Amino acid sequence: MSGHGHSLSNEMDKYLIETPHTAIDCQMIIDQVTAMGYLHHFDWGCPSGVHSGWAIIEAENESQARLAVPSLLRRKARVIKLYKYNGDSKSFHIT
Repeated sequence: MSGHGHSLSNEMDKYLIETPHTAIDCQMIIDQVTAMGYLHHFDWGCPSGVHSGWAIIEAENESQARLAVPSLLRRKARVIKLYKYNGDSKSFHIT
């Protein structure tokens, strides 16, 4: 988006992605995440009996971040925008 006064191209937001799934779907989900190129972004609780994966990725918006999730889980996935607080108590009141 050049010409719009944007210099935010290097400043992407961070998102926490949670991908709950069943034990039956586990291997298929991991295979799909691998095929999509996001395997190294995710940590998995499956060997501990918690069938979910978690990743923190940078994206322009929530919709883009959600694309890191296989289509089978995309609607069920939680995608949470993350914030860093600077110590100013006013920064805790985000709407």
